[in-house]
Amino acid sequence: MIKTIDPNTIPQPELYSILSTAVAPRPICFASTVDAAGNVNLSPFSFFNVFSSNPPVMVFSPARSGRDNSLKHTHQNVVEVPEVVINVVNHAMAEQMSLSSTAYDKGVNEFVKAGFTEVPSVKVKPPRVGEAPVSFECTVLEVVELAQTPGAGNLIIAQVDMIHVNDHYFTNGVLDTEKLDLVGRMGGNWYIRAIKESLFEIPKPIRTHGIGVDALPKGIRESDVLTGNNLGRLGNLENVPSSKEIKAIVENEGVQNASKTELHTLAKQLLEDGDAVKAMAYLLFAERL
Repeated sequence: MIKTIDPNTIPQPELYSILSTAVAPRPICFASTVDAAGNVNLSPFSFFNVFSSNPPVMVFSPARSGRDNSLKHTHQNVVEVPEVVINVVNHAMAEQMSLSSTAYDKGVNEFVKAGFTEVPSVKVKPPRVGEAPVSFECTVLEVVELAQTPGAGNLIIAQVDMIHVNDHYFTNGVLDTEKLDLVGRMGGNWYIRAIKESLFEIPKPIRTHGIGVDALPKGIRESDVLTGNNLGRLGNLENVPSSKEIKAIVENEGVQNASKTELHTLAKQLLEDGDAVKAMAYLLFAERL
């Protein structure tokens, strides 16, 4: 049963809870800014992402307070000084990052409160976080205020002018996802950690065209064993094994006497192990039974 909700009929806190819990995990923009007097502010925001690589542009949104409709200090600062350093957050700094989200009075330096190291930036006034694996010095191109109501977002559109990456997080010259150990924001007080055990890889058909799930025989599409993910991996294949290849694979693996259900079960395991070609051979052989 589906519960259908008109967002205009529920309280703002309830709507925020649904949005922030369902749309997750979200990357964290750990933003350092300064006001016109030079006071430093550091605060995390999870309504954030990268939206362009040429030019390199990121957008984050410091929302109005759902309690008193006040503006975040970060928002006020980028209006006064249109610059920001967007620092990436990994697990090693997650608790300190959370501490910095405390609603301290304007002028209080969260670098000091949370125990982070201020490192001078090259092109912008706000300092970067020394503990961050990656930091982006940005010029604020535009601030888009979506509304003046509690919970309303304020889009900070920022162009990346300089990137700082800690050498530790490179492997063979490439930024390493596993080493980064990033954290993402979930709903409520929950976060998620991008450790090796939670990572999985899906081949992406950027320059090729997969055959599609619709090209699979009905017996495979309607399998009681295979999942939607399994079918998606099969549909990502550019072509299917030939009859000769199917025969060779099945005989070589010694599964020619297996039942249809057994072959589907074996194929499912092969798909989860990343061998879609052999799995397809098993399944197409099963179609002949």
